[in-house]
Amino acid sequence: MAELLRMPEVAAGASSAVLSQWPTGAGASFSTGDVIAIIETDKAVVDVEAEADGTLVHLIATEGQEVTIGDPIALMAAPGENVGDIDAALASLGVNSNSGINSAAAPTSAPVPDSPANDPAPVSTVPAAVPAAVPAAEATSEAALPTGRLFISPIARRLAKEAGIALTGIAGSGPNGRIRRRDVEAAISGAPSTTPVSPAPSISGAPASGFVDIPHSRLRRAIANRLVESKTTAPHFYLRGSAQVDRLMALRAEINDGEDVRVSVNDLVIKAVAAAMVRVPAMNVIWTADAIRQFQTVDVAVAIATESGLVTPVLRNVQEMSVRHIAATAKDYAERARTGGLKQAELEGGSTSVTNLGMFGTEDFDAIINPPHASILAVGAAKEQPIVADGHVTVGSVMKVSLSVDHRPVDGATAAQWMRELIRLLEQPAKMLA
Repeated sequence: MAELLRMPEVAAGASSAVLSQWPTGAGASFSTGDVIAIIETDKAVVDVEAEADGTLVHLIATEGQEVTIGDPIALMAAPGENVGDIDAALASLGVNSNSGINSAAAPTSAPVPDSPANDPAPVSTVPAAVPAAVPAAEATSEAALPTGRLFISPIARRLAKEAGIALTGIAGSGPNGRIRRRDVEAAISGAPSTTPVSPAPSISGAPASGFVDIPHSRLRRAIANRLVESKTTAPHFYLRGSAQVDRLMALRAEINDGEDVRVSVNDLVIKAVAAAMVRVPAMNVIWTADAIRQFQTVDVAVAIATESGLVTPVLRNVQEMSVRHIAATAKDYAERARTGGLKQAELEGGSTSVTNLGMFGTEDFDAIINPPHASILAVGAAKEQPIVADGHVTVGSVMKVSLSVDHRPVDGATAAQWMRELIRLLEQPAKMLA
């Protein structure tokens, strides 16, 4: 019997997701475990696998469409089943074939072209009829697509739609001329779109200045909501420390000598964080409604900046990983984060995060905890400075770190003990490799 495929809750607490791609079209057969849909969340791309053999009889949601969790996105049937009247089958399941349910309203007979969330491959951009439910600004943007081929990231396409900017006049700065977010933002700032440049009020006789409203992306909204949640629900306190990292730098140089996979200072910091968690297990926790959850393994999230915002994929079992394995995994995460290729499971879990602004020259800063983690370590740049030891002044490389802690599951003394261990490991790095 035919049944509906509904938008799954691919991210905890999410109210909607974007149907990024149908790997196979309507009428295609699939087997158990095949990827039948690709979903884009605020931070990741998720493959939806078939739980049994079947056929995609009819596609309700179109590629690029945002769909409420639980709403139907396709009609499926068992292998060899003849559905016959698709409209009748949909009606029997409570779906109006002409209007769909909620955000799954666009008919599949006239899809709005879109590209996969993390696939730079070209897609056909011959314009189709725009559904009546699409706002005028979106219709203008999509209908103006040129014939031929188009390379564009999902974030860039969404910004162009929201601003009413036609893609025909945007030159892409990415590989193969791919249009990226920065290209659309530049077009918005210089184009007479639906977001006009307005004069700002003059203050004390100062000349008026203009401004441009850049629409929020899904990821930016998600980041904002999580940060507000963190600062309003988790009582933060902060510990700061300084580590002389000359030995750490020397170890890094020795590890990298003649090797293809380069280990960064941040990779060594991540390893030190995991080793400190093993030595002070009371820090390897999170707060839940009913208990303090203490973990058996050390899973550390690493903050990665992308064009669309910050993501924090999680490295698993870091206490068992070699520094070179950490480096390779972190590099893979960074590359896939910037192309939208992270999986949702890679963004979940862990008890702590590491964020490093040292490569930008920042020496000292505090970070906001990434829920549900209980801590986050902010790492600054290593700088040469005078060091006094036994009455003598020498010059050494000093790195400043700041630990933000959720006071609900972690007491100050516990956090201080952990910070002491971390500083010791950074200054005597051979201990964390033992």
